[in-house]
Amino acid sequence: MTRDGIDLDAVLGARVALRHRIGERDGRPLFTDAVGTLSDGGGGTVVVETRKGAVRVPREAVVAVRAVPPAPPRRASWSAVTRLESLCADAWPALVDRPLGAWRLRAAGGFTGRANSCLAVGDPGMPIADALAAVQEFAAAHEGVPPRVQTPIGSPWSTAVQRAGWVLDCGHAAGAEVAVLVADLTLLTGADGRVPVSLTDRASSTWWEFSEGGAPTRAQQHVLDPGPGGPPTVFGLAGPEPLGAVRGALVEDHLHLSRLSTSPVARRTGVGTALTAAAARWALARGAKWAVLQVALHNTTARTFYERLGCTEHHRYHYLTPAPAASPRPSPHA
Repeated sequence: MTRDGIDLDAVLGARVALRHRIGERDGRPLFTDAVGTLSDGGGGTVVVETRKGAVRVPREAVVAVRAVPPAPPRRASWSAVTRLESLCADAWPALVDRPLGAWRLRAAGGFTGRANSCLAVGDPGMPIADALAAVQEFAAAHEGVPPRVQTPIGSPWSTAVQRAGWVLDCGHAAGAEVAVLVADLTLLTGADGRVPVSLTDRASSTWWEFSEGGAPTRAQQHVLDPGPGGPPTVFGLAGPEPLGAVRGALVEDHLHLSRLSTSPVARRTGVGTALTAAAARWALARGAKWAVLQVALHNTTARTFYERLGCTEHHRYHYLTPAPAASPRPSPHA
């Protein structure tokens, strides 16, 4: 319906800024604005879905409307980030996991940055300088563990560690900056079934060979397939050859997905989607609601794949390490 040059129907379904009359004061009309997605409310009304709730407006009260860009996504609260980081750490159990206040000192013989770093979320229970000294002492006492902190980007803990002189661990080959993605599990179950997937609750020798290149080390065994005492875990293989593999670990109401890989000859054939869907169905049957996974920012292929399945970014974290000591200035008399 077009009225006085205002075509509300043309912007239905869009995010709009809508100005409308709400009454009068001293004989003068009063106006207010509503910003959100516009829909037809029926009975001569429209509805604007704002962040504070739905606003129903008579069409005849609208005096102006214009389409506006989508709202920027809300940043997850630090308490939500802390919970998700803790769930991911529980799904990836290190050989050694020692508390430092709310921080976690972790070691696993050098197998992955996540299992060989200090997870810095929350209060370490001591001054930051003392906490970082403890991180360095812990690293020195465990072979294969560098002095490294894993902490959410932009968080107060990241800020405090960087103020203490720690810098981005650019030498971390797997990626110093990581995106944490989440999804409703039901979005991941849409495989068409053309690729057969077998699931087991322990990693077979075939799974180890395909995923890790051979029999596991003690650290790999503990992190990926800890058995009793660890999180409920599932291992998927696609096809009889096999053509792909995946690992899933159940922690509270989240399925942690990892180690998804496909054979080069099977890429873009639905293998990755089928493996993800099988793990998602396994987790749904056990009461999980959400999927979570960690992908290095430089791995754009994996990020694009998961986003296509319906995953969205929850937050990012990075690895920080002590800044290299400055080289001594050469003596002019040397």
